[in-house]
Amino acid sequence: MTGDNQAAGFLAIGGIKVGYWTDEDAGTGCTVILFDPPACCGVDIRGSAPGTRETALLAPTASINRIDSIVLTGGSALGLAAASGVAAALREAGTGYEIYFAPIPIVPAAVIYDLGVGGTGWPDESAGRAACLAASHLDFAVGNVGAGPFGTKTGIGVSTLTDGDLRVSALIVPNPIGSILGEDGTVLAGQLHHGRPVSPEEVLENIGALRSVENTVIGCVVTNARLDKSGATRVAQMSHDGLDRAVRPSHTARDGDTLFCASVANVTIDADLSLVDDLAARAVTGAIRNGALAATSAHGIPSAFTLAES
Repeated sequence: MTGDNQAAGFLAIGGIKVGYWTDEDAGTGCTVILFDPPACCGVDIRGSAPGTRETALLAPTASINRIDSIVLTGGSALGLAAASGVAAALREAGTGYEIYFAPIPIVPAAVIYDLGVGGTGWPDESAGRAACLAASHLDFAVGNVGAGPFGTKTGIGVSTLTDGDLRVSALIVPNPIGSILGEDGTVLAGQLHHGRPVSPEEVLENIGALRSVENTVIGCVVTNARLDKSGATRVAQMSHDGLDRAVRPSHTARDGDTLFCASVANVTIDADLSLVDDLAARAVTGAIRNGALAATSAHGIPSAFTLAES
């Protein structure tokens, strides 16, 4: 069983493109994951302050069984407009759920709060369209790009695990109120006090005084395991175990933690669901930590690398 944290590992699952739009001045952006052919998807929302779009149709009891894209965006509820731009671009390309009038792209989305980090902007329809049109199956950047790169204590993080032909990968935008912990329990990133990230205990002791509306972890697990909506929902649920291992405290009343799980449709393999669950949780843990280490300082917010050097 092997692991990696490169974009190549995520894209190697196949049938995936990733694109992003970044507003460096405003300190925000959006990240788009495209699926061709459409993927089967589930979602699990654990935080009490989520911002999402089209998550109800991902329930196992809902009738739609495919998605065309997932959008991870900054801008809080205002940033959900980016998903409309993605949907418009996909419809113009003839992609979507076929009905008698026109194809309707299915584009679930989740947001983090990063308003006011740099300027006053947020991702809108044009941002989503730009990210969609820029999407590539060859490579994409991590760290300070796309969804909320400067409003977070970290940047976009990716981690991939394999077991034989089975691949499970996570792309995460981590912006928790809790502390991000390394494998040895060291605080890599989080709320700052006198220039240093605070411990999980300090977060809980001072949670009322922290900038607690500006937090959330969002992301997507993608796998080539053959999953129906029930199985994808189960993997999304278990993926939150990985979030809890990397972030303490997690799933607070001030977070909107939302994780999707997508099963690609181009090349799938049969795999034990418990194995997929385990790999997904571990990939999420790795992606959160990698996001902390991939970021660089911006807008007066120090990165984990900067803090380690000081």
